[in-house]
Amino acid sequence: MQALYFDDFEPGQTFHSKGVTLSESQILDFALLYDPQPFHLDKEAAAEGPFNGLIASGFQTLALAFRIFYQANVINACSMGSPGLDNLRWIRPVRPGDTIKVTGTVREKRPSRSKPDRGTVIMDYVTTNQMGETVMTFTAIHIFARKATQSSS
Repeated sequence: MQALYFDDFEPGQTFHSKGVTLSESQILDFALLYDPQPFHLDKEAAAEGPFNGLIASGFQTLALAFRIFYQANVINACSMGSPGLDNLRWIRPVRPGDTIKVTGTVREKRPSRSKPDRGTVIMDYVTTNQMGETVMTFTAIHIFARKATQSSS
């Protein structure tokens, strides 16, 4: 994909990532370091818990969703960071062996009034599993660079 900048995004545009499959060991490793709740870390406890088995941390799902969307080369050239996320929801658990994919849809864009080299793009993200079920949704507020020809005029 050709490098995209703020000026290339339009409301309604949709972008798709490839998938990534989570292994049991990845789930356990992440949980040990960052989210040691029993349903992420202990197979026996997880089997007796509210999800009837081991599940990935929602934070792991979010981090992986960002990684695979970044690997789709949609925001790589233009990203100048983000002031945050809105409406993060974990809809369904992600289990060992699940493959997740991300779809990002541009909701709106606004050029900066004070910094002509950038603008804000708001994107709605939906993460699905291999069965097409939604497992996570969120909205990201991106700050994207404008094309050099746009910002220097």
